[in-house]
Amino acid sequence: MPPRDQQIHSSAGHFSSAELRRFQGSLLMAKPKALRQTLDSYTVKRINKTIKAGDCVLMRPSEPSKPSYVAKIEKIEADSRGANVKVHVRWYYRPEESIGGRRQFHGSKELFLSDHYDVQSADTIEGKCTVHTFKNYTKLDAVGNEDYFSRFDYNSATGAFTPDRVAVYCKCEMPYNPDDLMVQCERCSDWFHPACIEMSAEKAKKLDHFFCESCSPEGQKKLQNSQSTSKIAETKVDSKRRRR
Repeated sequence: MPPRDQQIHSSAGHFSSAELRRFQGSLLMAKPKALRQTLDSYTVKRINKTIKAGDCVLMRPSEPSKPSYVAKIEKIEADSRGANVKVHVRWYYRPEESIGGRRQFHGSKELFLSDHYDVQSADTIEGKCTVHTFKNYTKLDAVGNEDYFSRFDYNSATGAFTPDRVAVYCKCEMPYNPDDLMVQCERCSDWFHPACIEMSAEKAKKLDHFFCESCSPEGQKKLQNSQSTSKIAETKVDSKRRRR
């Protein structure tokens, strides 16, 4: 097969000189691709909210029954007239949208910052929201509808998370879910789910002081008896907090 440009030149011989002039003229008159400009901010009129790069927004889902998508704005662009505004975004994934799915320790407002970038119309923005760090989220006195948190980056192709290890707590050795009630031992400072220590949630809420089984006087006595009979002096009682 001949190169593409040779095909074009050979076929040109079938056109009249007038047709060739019209064709060449149309090429000269062809409009260049419209230049786009980067905006520092943009007001979404439908919701009367001003957005800028770095903001987190709620975006209209593909199906009305689904919750709003959450994204971080990377850049805002418009055409030369300031119209046809597009937002370059980086998507947040919900746990159920990840390859591994939702797990017990995932919070109801937890999101994963993905490596999935996209360009969307600014008209699809439904509102603004805040994606907190995990630490800041756990310090909130009240969690609003627009409050979320993220503690993992997510690779959408491989399903890998960064970081791939987090602190685990309680006898069940699960990462912390901020939605779950936990009680803290005053001595070792570890946290426990009431159900894991055979305690009701109602009782846990009324506690003034709590010592875990290992740190309570009864637990210490059992440990000493166990050490004296088995002669395992190296037993650690403070190793509940590990990394997974």
